[in-house]
Amino acid sequence: MKKTYAIEVDCANCAHKMEQAAKKTEGVKDASVNFMALKMKVEFDEGADEQAVMKSVLKACRKVEPDCEIEF
Repeated sequence: MKKTYAIEVDCANCAHKMEQAAKKTEGVKDASVNFMALKMKVEFDEGADEQAVMKSVLKACRKVEPDCEIEF
């Protein structure tokens, strides 16, 4: 399952860091961030709990960019 989320981030470098953090999160098969559109696309592993995974993604992203936001 793939979903797209609105994000708030200050710069392209921070967006890249968020993408890398999301990709390493358990339950995420793949992730990409489009800084110009302020969107994050996440592909979940089969059977993953979307809400729980996104909470983990947000937590991981805030470790690399403390003031980022993901709307889910």
